[in-house]
Amino acid sequence: MRVLLATVALLLAANPAGAAPNRVSALKITVLSTMLADAGIGEWGFAALVEVDGKRILFDTGARPRTVLENARELGIDLSNITDVVLSHNHGDHTGGLLTLRRELAKQNPNALSRAHVARGAFYSRSSPKGETNQLLIDRAAYEATGAKFIERDRPIEIANGVWLTGPVPRVHPERNWSVTGMLKGPDGPVEDTIPEDQSLVFNTADGLVVLSGCGHAGIVNTLEYARKIVRAAPVHAAIGGFHLFILDDQKLAWTVQKLREFGLAHLLGAHCTGIEAVYRIRAGAGLDRKHCVVAAVGSSFTLGAGIDPRQLAR
Repeated sequence: MRVLLATVALLLAANPAGAAPNRVSALKITVLSTMLADAGIGEWGFAALVEVDGKRILFDTGARPRTVLENARELGIDLSNITDVVLSHNHGDHTGGLLTLRRELAKQNPNALSRAHVARGAFYSRSSPKGETNQLLIDRAAYEATGAKFIERDRPIEIANGVWLTGPVPRVHPERNWSVTGMLKGPDGPVEDTIPEDQSLVFNTADGLVVLSGCGHAGIVNTLEYARKIVRAAPVHAAIGGFHLFILDDQKLAWTVQKLREFGLAHLLGAHCTGIEAVYRIRAGAGLDRKHCVVAAVGSSFTLGAGIDPRQLAR
């Protein structure tokens, strides 16, 4: 009964009085960090620029300190007028550029990347015999010393009209989409590190939902089902980013592809840890073609109404 009441309260908070959810009308997502690159620097990491109805958001910051900074410059993209950065989870291949980007861009604009949105669990300690491994926790004081602040979320929130941050995603299906096992120190003591803070951005459009993920450690199916629950039960118009599918065996990948087909997936721009083979399996199994299901490269993009621009190498 408590679970039911909590679910009802969540849905009422997300959509008070049954109001029609806000929708975005203009959206472009450009990849700034991933492995494949025919321009800029490729790396094992992820970052993307979001431009939505006049608002700009940086999603993740890549692995190496200067990758996103240099890739943006090479692509002719100015990041200095972005205030908000969303960090999908604590791993260094998504947070490695945060401090450098904040310090460099603040020279042009003191407010640049001055608000970092994280989900509950991002600052839990992850220790090893060599010491603390949570780089986000290690860098927290230095980031805040620049005058910036972290905003920690424990539930879904609409951060702009039609733009939702999921917060921690419930693990309804047993998707274990992560590679390294370890422990974290949470409120109840040491437990397995399932990356509980993994979160995504969701955009509500007239064509359906667009979901942007860093690694999808919560599971792509869990994430898409949760997006359809907290925003609206619409088809998934596009899934963009990393989804950590490269580790799946054939059976698990086939189940994932079938669920994506059921969601009505129309576009996939698979970056980072999605995996090249997984992208091709999704293309075939979900009934998509090479224009609608693509391996992401640095500078590749998705634009609402125009679809995917893969650049050259992945075309």
